[in-house]
Amino acid sequence: MSVITTVLAVLVAAEFLFIFYLETLATTSARTAQTFNMTVDELSRPSVSTLFKNQGVYNGVLAILLLVAALCIPSKAAVIALSTSMVVVAAYGAATSDPKILLKQGLLPAILLVSCLI
Repeated sequence: MSVITTVLAVLVAAEFLFIFYLETLATTSARTAQTFNMTVDELSRPSVSTLFKNQGVYNGVLAILLLVAALCIPSKAAVIALSTSMVVVAAYGAATSDPKILLKQGLLPAILLVSCLI
């Protein structure tokens, strides 16, 4: 893997760890409410909070797996698979929730994917 690909993978992982933080650890914060265009009251509902925390864990796991694939056990195939899944999930979120998700959560993984393929 090139240095550029490795740096991009670390940046994508950092982004997904930040999403993990917002969804899992700072679920009811004003920052999380602003990021997801929701109110703190909505985020405080137990059902919503549980769903956010669960989704956050998935984002955290993706970030950790990407770091492992880029730094610990370098695997271009794994980075391609993980970045592809991140783009697909962002596209699904854009189609079903908010089109901005594609740019916010899918752009950097898409750039990472392109860097792996060229």
